[in-house]
Order: sequence, then C-alpha cells, then structure tokens
Amino acid sequence: MLAAAGLLAALVGCASVPPAPSTVDDAEIEQYIIGPGDTLNIQVWRNPELSISVPVRPDGQISTPLVEDVQASGVTPTELARVMEEEISLYLRDPVVTVIVTGFAGPYDRQVRVIGQAAEPRALQYREDMSVMDVMIEVGGITDIAAGNRTVLIREEDGERRQYRVRLHDLLNRGEIEANVDIKPGDVLIIPERFF
Repeated sequence: MLAAAGLLAALVGCASVPPAPSTVDDAEIEQYIIGPGDTLNIQVWRNPELSISVPVRPDGQISTPLVEDVQASGVTPTELARVMEEEISLYLRDPVVTVIVTGFAGPYDRQVRVIGQAAEPRALQYREDMSVMDVMIEVGGITDIAAGNRTVLIREEDGERRQYRVRLHDLLNRGEIEANVDIKPGDVLIIPERFF
C-alpha cells in the first residue's frame, strides 16, 4: 500500500509531465473485442433450443449446448460466430450463428481505469469517442480533497508508457471545456490528493 502511494506521489508530482493531447486519431479505434465479463446472446438460426445467453467466464471461454469451452475473449462477435458455426457443424448441416454482445465489460487491456481521488474509482469499458468528461460522469466526479489539475493520464503509445497532465479541476469546476481530452482504450487516470 505504501509502495503504491509512493508511486502515485512520484507520478503526479512530476512537473515535467506534458498536457494530454486533446484528440485521438480515429484510425486507432478498432472493432469491439469480446472480453471476460461480457454477456453474449448466441442465436442459432432455426434452432431455438441451441440459442442461449451466456456470460464470458474469467478464463475468457463460454459453454453452450453442443459446444463446450470455446474461447470467446479476444475475438470480435463475428469471429466467434464463425467458430461456433464450425463447432456446431459437427451436429447440424450448415448452421447459421449470430453473436450479439448484450452486456459490455471488454478485454482488460481496453478498459479505462480511474484510480485515486475519484468519487467511485473503477475500471470502465472504453466506448468510441470517449473523453475525460465522459469518464468523470461515469465515476461521479472527483472528491473534495482531489488535486484535479495534477491528474496524470498514463497511455501506452508505440510500445512505451507515456504520462500526460490533465486539468480535471479546470474542466469540472470552472467549465473550461478545452481541458477535456479524448480517451484511448487502456488509458489510466491517476487523480492525486491535495497537499494540506
């Protein structure tokens, strides 16, 4: 616990942390990837007895009628549907499978994590065009003792972890919309406590 607090203080105490880029390149956004905790509605055309709604287990697999332990995590819904068709084709001729994600958690590496002095620190599923303001709405804002303008955004870019400064206090309390920045999958927001 003390080591984590020391790391947090070291990260947010750096005066050399540049401001976060305000936008993210749309080309970096990918198709939705299934992750542990997602809920999937699997429909087998003309076979309602094989259609089922299942959660993706922590090991990333699902089990359905006729098909046990299929890896669902790490693929798109369409890719999973093709795998399911192949597996079910051992029992049915030319099955048609549709996979619909109805509950979203997503892969761990695509979740946005908020730690420190958020009202409700937690991991969030990344959504397209997500911004820091969207994240703050999801976590209920910052606490009264948060040093919002010393918030650090940690982002993986080109195989390196980079740190950026985010002015949460200015965004949330002063309405300075230019302090709002785009979020990428896997970003971590660290909101430090004020010095008293």
